[in-house]
Amino acid sequence: MSRATEQIRAARDLLLSFHGRVDEARAAFTWPEISGPFNWAIDWFDAVGRGNDRTALWICQVDGREDRWSYDDIVRRSDAVAGWLREQGLGKGDTVMLMLGNQIELWEAMLAVMKIGAVILPTAEAVTSEDLVDRIGRAGVRAVIANAPDTPKFATVPGDYVRITTAAAHDGWISFADAYDHPSEPQPVVTDADDPVLQYFTSGTTKEPKLVGHTQLSYPVGHLSTTYFIGVRPGDVHLNISSPGWGKHAWSSFFAPWIAEATIFVYNYRRFDAHELLRHMRRVDVATFCAPPTVWRMMIQADLGERPASLREVVGAGEPLNPEVIRSVQERWGLTIRDGYGQTETTAQIGNVPGEPVKPGSMGKPLPGVPIEIVDPETGEPSEIGEICLRLDARPLNLMHGYVGMPELTRQVQHGGYYHTGDLVTRDKDGYITYVGRTDDVFKASDYKVSPFELESVLIEHPAVAEAAVVPSPDPTRLAVPKAYVTLAPGFERTRETALSILAYARDHLAPYLRVRRLEFDELPKTISGKIRRVALRGRELAAQRGAHAEPGRTEYRYEDFPELRTQH
Repeated sequence: MSRATEQIRAARDLLLSFHGRVDEARAAFTWPEISGPFNWAIDWFDAVGRGNDRTALWICQVDGREDRWSYDDIVRRSDAVAGWLREQGLGKGDTVMLMLGNQIELWEAMLAVMKIGAVILPTAEAVTSEDLVDRIGRAGVRAVIANAPDTPKFATVPGDYVRITTAAAHDGWISFADAYDHPSEPQPVVTDADDPVLQYFTSGTTKEPKLVGHTQLSYPVGHLSTTYFIGVRPGDVHLNISSPGWGKHAWSSFFAPWIAEATIFVYNYRRFDAHELLRHMRRVDVATFCAPPTVWRMMIQADLGERPASLREVVGAGEPLNPEVIRSVQERWGLTIRDGYGQTETTAQIGNVPGEPVKPGSMGKPLPGVPIEIVDPETGEPSEIGEICLRLDARPLNLMHGYVGMPELTRQVQHGGYYHTGDLVTRDKDGYITYVGRTDDVFKASDYKVSPFELESVLIEHPAVAEAAVVPSPDPTRLAVPKAYVTLAPGFERTRETALSILAYARDHLAPYLRVRRLEFDELPKTISGKIRRVALRGRELAAQRGAHAEPGRTEYRYEDFPELRTQH
């Protein structure tokens, strides 16, 4: 094994030895010092996989068909695909868009693209032709690999790129299956540790999605933090519910389980069926399971049943976990769903790690190797409520190289000695961190993105409203709902009638999914310069959710408490 392989394995084993001791793990852990020639697919995956008969990937279809591939199978198959991609004229630095589902070709292609020094651009199958025009142009895509149903989307997408389909060759598309006829030969390392390897378009809240660029180290090796957070170990069967094309899939269905030398299990359902999912979990002895809160809620509603006997670790990701969900699973299975935090720009940064007490609603503590600082976004000073930042004087290995083609934006998020995540949190006396929201104030309600400015602009049209600030208020069904804090204009009283009038006006002038669901009259907290401190209002909502005592004289009006709002419209 190469020195890089040994370093990665040693770092992994050290982390896994600190079960339930994250503070000690932070003190003991250092990132592997890898420089010069390095390629994760060759120096890690091939190194641990060649000649290894352990199952690396296990895919089960809804009709009962299933396939299993060993580590050695995937080493040899990805070698063949890599050689074949070279024959198509692809090589170091070329960007290859992968628009695939959970199928063997996805894992083969990701490894093969890495092996030839090209750059992977995972893309969700749901994107439109219009999206593709933008993405292929901005990323400088040199090749596309897609399934037959998606190839028509590219008919109107200009560009001189190689078109590869997983179906039979047709209309300028060549067949991926031809790669299997290519000799399976070990691939030479053609990349350095700081060479680009993977790019992701963020969903973002801006008009133009950001294109995140990662190196051979930042995502592949950086996911040591994710491996520790999930708690997946050598020999485990790991199940992650995620669609390809998003960073979460690379986290938990590619890098982390293969760093752990575990088995990735996939159940390709057409429509989610909690009973069938649980049946397969029991059948294949899933040990570690990761799913978004939406899936957890659906599983609880369907009745969890008895805990799968082999299940050891359960994880939530993608959005904050509802404390009631955690409690339900704990009561039924005796397992605590652990929440965590990270971004497309990074691997896991914060997490409730295996064996440590979990505070419901908290994301946990900073993970080893991640120099977290909580910074007040208005003063730039360290604080117990503020923005998650990563110190750059101890730049973590798991941080992106930057935004591709956006140098100014990269500078904006890396100023003042920090990488700025744009996410607001609170930290308690024990070091546990709880998510509050985005610094740009955009939040999700019932899976819709809500811009407070849009709602506030309508509210202040009402004659009773002098000022308004909209923040997300935690809700067990919708994750969050829009709540308006309103300062009244002179001559208006803090009464039920005033609240009804304002809520009715908002209802009539906003789309249903933007409806203001809660309202409270108050003087708005402000900075010295007169700016509204929404972070303080978000913190107040979070405190109310935790059951803190309300301040005397505070009254919240709720949309559902007004029958008139339903009968008048």
